[in-house]
Amino acid sequence: MAAKILNKRTSKIGFIGLGLMGSRLTERLHSSGWNVQAWDRSPEPSRAMSEKGIPIAESLVKLLADSDVVISCLANDAAVHSVYCDRAGVFFAAKPSTILLEMSTISPQLSRLLHQEASSEGLSLLDLAISGSTPAVEAGKITLLAGGDRNTFEQCIPIFKSIAKQWFLLGGGSSGIQMKLVVNLLLGVEMQAIAEAVSLGEHLQLNRDVLLDVLSKTAVIAPAFLGKFQKIRNSDYSPGISVAADE
Repeated sequence: MAAKILNKRTSKIGFIGLGLMGSRLTERLHSSGWNVQAWDRSPEPSRAMSEKGIPIAESLVKLLADSDVVISCLANDAAVHSVYCDRAGVFFAAKPSTILLEMSTISPQLSRLLHQEASSEGLSLLDLAISGSTPAVEAGKITLLAGGDRNTFEQCIPIFKSIAKQWFLLGGGSSGIQMKLVVNLLLGVEMQAIAEAVSLGEHLQLNRDVLLDVLSKTAVIAPAFLGKFQKIRNSDYSPGISVAADE
């Protein structure tokens, strides 16, 4: 049976987690015309979203009762496990047939547990890992790496179009978050290589600004790293995402 595609006129989205990534994703959905309300365990992020015209649910239970699709982007395994598995959490309060899009960076083990619990509760869940940091979220240029049911994935494509430039279904439950591990391995190795190259250039007494300018124009630097060169030039090493604070 063909999937029933979600649409902006009738679908209600509840967003859990208003940290660095979650707040920007919520804003993009809101500005794209989706009927979205949000909830965060901390009052300050909720207050900031409310000032931007985004409705804030008075409780997680209320958010779940009012939502056809629930999206979460939280800090870590502990935060995700609490929000989903605690009393009055997602698995206890979500309506039957609710679609869950879990976008946090979590362990494959927890992701598999979430899929098992969702299935037992009659809920459809995708692990929907994000490749890209905050500037990519703001520009709608992230890549989404999904694991789960194909029908659910196809239902949610209109949401993906509002927040991402491309999206892939990797396979069954937790395969999206596993693919992110592969992507992040390459990201880490390549950033280390760039740091070593810049260090070598400075040791050889090349002008640092010229060095960075030339490197950014060579074929050896992937497009994903170009935005980082200006930050290197400014000695700005602030995080684009923080797993310790994004909840």
